Formats: sequence, structure tokens, C-alpha cells
Amino acid sequence: MKHGQIATKELAEFVRERAAIEETYSKSMSKLAKMASNGSPLGTFAPMWDVFRVSSDKLALCHLELMKKMNDLIRDINKYSEEQVKIHRKTKEEVIGTLESVQSLQVQNTHLQKAREGYHSKCVELERLRKEAVPQKELEKAELKSKKAAESFAGSIEKFNRAGGDFEQKMSESAQKFQDIEEAHLRQMKLLIKAYSHSIEDTHVQVGQVHEEFKQNVENIGIENLIQKFTEQKATGKERPGPVGFEEYLSSLVSENSKKSRAKAFRIPGLGKRDKEPDST
Repeated sequence: MKHGQIATKELAEFVRERAAIEETYSKSMSKLAKMASNGSPLGTFAPMWDVFRVSSDKLALCHLELMKKMNDLIRDINKYSEEQVKIHRKTKEEVIGTLESVQSLQVQNTHLQKAREGYHSKCVELERLRKEAVPQKELEKAELKSKKAAESFAGSIEKFNRAGGDFEQKMSESAQKFQDIEEAHLRQMKLLIKAYSHSIEDTHVQVGQVHEEFKQNVENIGIENLIQKFTEQKATGKERPGPVGFEEYLSSLVSENSKKSRAKAFRIPGLGKRDKEPDST
């Protein structure tokens, strides 16, 4: 389960790095679009820069959208990670009995080994005494010790087997829980990876459409169209100017006499010498 939490965390870090890459790529494409918009407006090639600008802007949007999808996926992974921690905590509480059965089996195994060694030791001692033809009383005493050791060994075997049965049952139940958790974990991780794959696939389709549109736009703008646009922008008119005629030279003297004639023609009557005023006497 600990490895599952590590895998979830690492997946989130991987997707976060991919989102950063997409953001950087989007910014680079926007920079490229700006570069295209600053292309020289002069010459017959000028209209083609607009095709580059539109295509670069669309590619920037495609990768920006993918970055947003990656960030949404990171939130989903983090949400699953929180749920994963809760499930693991609950499972640990549920299988605490299995831990106790493991510890109990270990204790009983230690007791069993000591009881076996004690029994074998008493049996060896009894055989030695029988070979040496010791007094009957001492032999009976050894036989009693051997019998008690055998009973203790048999009791240890019974306790060990009982602990072993409990261990097997609880371990089997716990192992099934662990397997269910791992299967659910792997299903969820595959769903997250599937979402990751679909997001990239959708973006690749969009990028392909942008490239196809770019190629089509380039093909649609023919050489004749480019030259026609250029001539329309630079043209001064559609009609040719008429032929230039001969203009006679007018001297400055002729021009001055013309001015005087115009002044006489516009003189106001009565503005000559003033009439003599009458005598007041």
C-alpha cells in the first residue's frame, strides 16, 4: 500500500511536469505568432505572414488547453491520493487482528522449539541412564521428567497448530483485502492514465487540424493572388492619364496689365474729388 501511495505521488509529479512543458510550448508559439505579426508589410509576400500568425495563435491555444487539462488531471490524482490514504488507514485498523495472530504464531513457534529441544534432551538423558543401569529410583525419576517434557512438547504443538490455523485464516482474509485494494488502485491509476492519453490525443487531433488548415491556406493563396493584392495596394488608379497638351507662356507684363484692368472694372463711382462745401454765411 505504501508503494501505491508513492506511485500516485510520482504520477502527479509527472503530469505536473508535462503541464509545465505544454505551458512553455504555448508561450513559445504565442511569441512566434507575435513575430509573424511583425513581419514586413512590404512586398508581395506580406499577406503570408498573416497565415503564419493565425496558425501559430491556434497552436498556442491548443497547447494552452492541454495544459489546463493536465492541471485538471492533477487535481483528480490528488483527490484520489487523499481517498487512498483514508482507505489504507481504515484497512490497517481492520487487519490489526492479523498482526496479532502473526505475533502469536511467532511466540508459539519459539515455545515449540524450546519444548522440542527439552523433550529430546530428556529422552537422550533417559537412554543414557538405561544404558548405564542406574538405580531404579533414579531411572523412574528420569522417566517422569521425560514424560512431562513430552506432554509439554505435545501442548506446544497443539498451541502452535491452533495459532497457525488462526494465522492462516486471518492472513487469508487480509491478503484478499490487500489484493482488492491493489486491484482497485491499479484500475484507478489506469483510468487516470487513460484520461491523460485522451487529453493528448485530442490535442494532437486539434494540432493536426491546424496544420491541415495552414497547408490549405498556403495552397489557396496563389502567386497571382499575391501579386494582385500587391498591385491593388500600390495602384494609383485604373484609368490611364490623358496626353499632355501645349501650354503657352504668359509673361509677367501681361499678367500685371491684367491685374490693372480688373482694378478699373471694380472701382466704385463717387469716390473722386470731394464736392465744395456751401458757405455758412
